[in-house]
Amino acid sequence: MLGVFSGEVVEVPAELVAAGSRTPSPKTRASELVARFIDSSVPAVSFQIGSLGHLAYSHANQSPFRPRSFAAKDDIFCLFEGVLDNLGRLRQHYGLSKSANEVMLVIESYKALRDRAPYPPSSMLAYLSGNFAFVLFDKSTSSLLVASDPDGKVPLFWGITADGCVAFADNLDLLKGSCGKSLAPFPQGCFYSNTLGGLKSFENPKNKVTAILADEEEICGATFKVEGSAVLTATH
Repeated sequence: MLGVFSGEVVEVPAELVAAGSRTPSPKTRASELVARFIDSSVPAVSFQIGSLGHLAYSHANQSPFRPRSFAAKDDIFCLFEGVLDNLGRLRQHYGLSKSANEVMLVIESYKALRDRAPYPPSSMLAYLSGNFAFVLFDKSTSSLLVASDPDGKVPLFWGITADGCVAFADNLDLLKGSCGKSLAPFPQGCFYSNTLGGLKSFENPKNKVTAILADEEEICGATFKVEGSAVLTATH
């Protein structure tokens, strides 16, 4: 799956900029990244959200333990990969039908919390049990919410394209070709929100998330660490 968002939506993470500046490497524009994903993931489905972003996914080479899905409702768009262990219970909690899958559950729970102040939409993450990663964009508020499960069982990476867009994908090689060293694994148990203060840990909300520049031989230019946890690196 792939989500790409312009500078109108996402403030480019300074840590990823620094990583790319330290070791300059080839990058491509966001439009080329999307085109490459579509060409390499036949059959693929893509959705352009005006000038704000682009979402794309494919069932090609999909793991049976990490199915990918997409849904859109009330101007909320979501890509989801993985499986929720407590989907049945959460369906009941939100009053959803038995046919509602994981991606619809995420949209409905996000929407319910968005419309019920003072709880931030990210508070739903503590109730999701399973292996998952998702990218959700609320067009009505230009809000982005990206999250990875506490065990990091579903791979997720993020980086910066040549034209300053921020991209999220489950395919490291795909992003490497467009983001160069401005690339990092998305930290497990964390979420990114452009309206809720950037990158934070939902597993350990009181712990700060910091970036560490990676060694030259590593594929990614940086890693992110939640204080009190181990550092994740991506090598190839």
